[in-house]
Amino acid sequence: MASVSKVSILDYFNIVFEGENGKIESNCKACGTRIQAKRSVTSNFVTHLKRKHQAMYDDFVKRKDMKREGYSSGSLHSFTTTNGGNTRYTHPISTGVGGGGSVGGMGTLEGGIGGSGGGVTKFDRHDPRQVLISEAIAKMIVQDLQPVSIVENHGFRELLQLLEPRYTPEPQQYIQSQLLPAYAYQAQLATRQALASAHALSLSLDLWRGLSGATSGYLGITCHFLTSDWQMRSALLACLPLSGDSSGNRVLSDFDEVCHSHGVSGRAFRVVADPFLVPTTVKPCCLPGFLLSPPLANEQDDNDEEEVENGNDAEEGIRNGHGDRGEERAWEDSWEQGLGVCRVGCFSRSLEQCVREGLCSRSQLSSTLTKAACFYNYITSAVPPEKLSQVFDVPGLGGPGNAPPAVRDWAAQLKVLRRLLDSVEFLEEMSGPGELALGSSDRALLRELTDTLEPFTEAWDMVHGDRQADIHTDRHVSISLALPCVLGLRKHLSETSTPHCPSLLVGLSQAVEHRLSPILEDPLYITATTLDPQFKLTWSSNPDWHRQVLIEELSKHSAASSPADNNTDLQLHSQTSPAPSPSPISSLSRPCKLFSFIKQRPTTQAKSLDQELAAYLREEPTDEEALHYWRRKAIDFPLLAQVAKRALTIPACGTVVESIFTSASRCLRPERGRVLPKNLETLIYLKANYRLLWT
Repeated sequence: MASVSKVSILDYFNIVFEGENGKIESNCKACGTRIQAKRSVTSNFVTHLKRKHQAMYDDFVKRKDMKREGYSSGSLHSFTTTNGGNTRYTHPISTGVGGGGSVGGMGTLEGGIGGSGGGVTKFDRHDPRQVLISEAIAKMIVQDLQPVSIVENHGFRELLQLLEPRYTPEPQQYIQSQLLPAYAYQAQLATRQALASAHALSLSLDLWRGLSGATSGYLGITCHFLTSDWQMRSALLACLPLSGDSSGNRVLSDFDEVCHSHGVSGRAFRVVADPFLVPTTVKPCCLPGFLLSPPLANEQDDNDEEEVENGNDAEEGIRNGHGDRGEERAWEDSWEQGLGVCRVGCFSRSLEQCVREGLCSRSQLSSTLTKAACFYNYITSAVPPEKLSQVFDVPGLGGPGNAPPAVRDWAAQLKVLRRLLDSVEFLEEMSGPGELALGSSDRALLRELTDTLEPFTEAWDMVHGDRQADIHTDRHVSISLALPCVLGLRKHLSETSTPHCPSLLVGLSQAVEHRLSPILEDPLYITATTLDPQFKLTWSSNPDWHRQVLIEELSKHSAASSPADNNTDLQLHSQTSPAPSPSPISSLSRPCKLFSFIKQRPTTQAKSLDQELAAYLREEPTDEEALHYWRRKAIDFPLLAQVAKRALTIPACGTVVESIFTSASRCLRPERGRVLPKNLETLIYLKANYRLLWT
């Protein structure tokens, strides 16, 4: 064992006499008080320090603690002892008290981890502590998307042995074939139970394509549903592997089977699905050439850069019109036939596609953005961190030697670029003159780019929020935001002048007109936006026409109410109230002559749809959250609330599983993490439903 300096209470006293049987007399070094005691019983010395010299007593306690830590560290890092020529490894474990024997003893591992532990009694498989630790390991694997094989790693088992020697590590096969599937089964049961009482629901389809091998990708089916108390919830119904020859019809067949097994067939109000993202893997959109690489890039960073290499492949297809239109058209036709009018596009993906097409229209941007990225990478390595923090002081916007994955997203990159331009003189002064400095023409071009794309960034942030922070929450942004965002983008583009990059403005305008402008005349989006209490019809330039569209759409959805919805609390509010049960108050009949001076109660009559809409629009818009508002107003506007609860279930942005697909594509590919496709499917399913199981 490594030597540890001895700590004694007598260090604070001067011994003046030492007699027989260990008797000693000592003078306190601080005050000179003489104290008598025995060497074997030093409580008198300790009591004196504690009562008279608190600082010296605290120092003594601190040294004793350091001695214990030194002993523990020395035991861990100097394992080797000799015992009959055999090398043994020991870990210090708490010693039991009483009975003349040790309950814990010293855990002994011979030749590595996995021995019986030299007196340590292992937990039984069904011991609550064994179960809790196994569950914690499973949660770590799911939450961090770790390969299940991590439980077989020698270092991981050493850590478990140090933290809890009585725990028996579960084998990989058990976690893989029993524990994780058991959690997945629990999640399925909880999901089906919640969906059985859901008042309204919509579905989202997400596909992850581009894997090699028998499994070419995965299909994620997410349900967004409204509970009886107007709380929005989301759950991943299934994560299904796709083969290389999976067609649109095959995907729809799997989709129908999942809906039937979860009891949501025919109940979904809308299905969010984008056929133009299906045939091939579309790389994340980013500013062309603006690669923010940390100075010390590891292999994973290199692979990530390849994945987001400015989306060049997809951009070239858009620019030259050479995309696989035949396969895309086949998918779109099959989806239109299978989903029909129930299908709607994802607003955030259409928004990203507009930015992608706009950036592709200006070839000069790439070289200028590459120069700006080189300047950023240079200053992050040359400028002291304390100085750089004055510019990039917002979490997630990068820093010295740090380029988080979020910066590879076009919106986050644009924020970094804006910060760079706002403080370019300060940064050049800190880094010194050099060839990487941005010229005046470069600054003007980049400033036009950031100003032109700023409203797009605002719309993106509005529908996405902090995806990392929200991954285990039920944050839901409905399509009610889509129409006002499109109006704002069109107004911004019409008022913007870009003398340095006019083609960017033209490209963005054409993309918005092609992909987003149809939203402005879509009755579904008009209804959803009007039923959002913060908007109502304040956005409309033709309120009378939009009011007529609303009446037609509301009438259609009210007439199409399913019989199952008639049992909900919301429908009960719109029906005639049943006769109250007899009570001491209501059973008394009111004498007509005696109470003739009291005004008779007006008879409550159900309002028509037109009357409800008129009364709703007369109220001033409010910033109250839409679902909270309709929960409170369901009694006043039962017909409108019936439609609102459906329209507000449609999400405007991608789902949690979409973010998980992005993370898995970087760190959990089968060829990198040696995770079988079936295991990956289970991990993605559990991670998406993590909140349903463990929070």
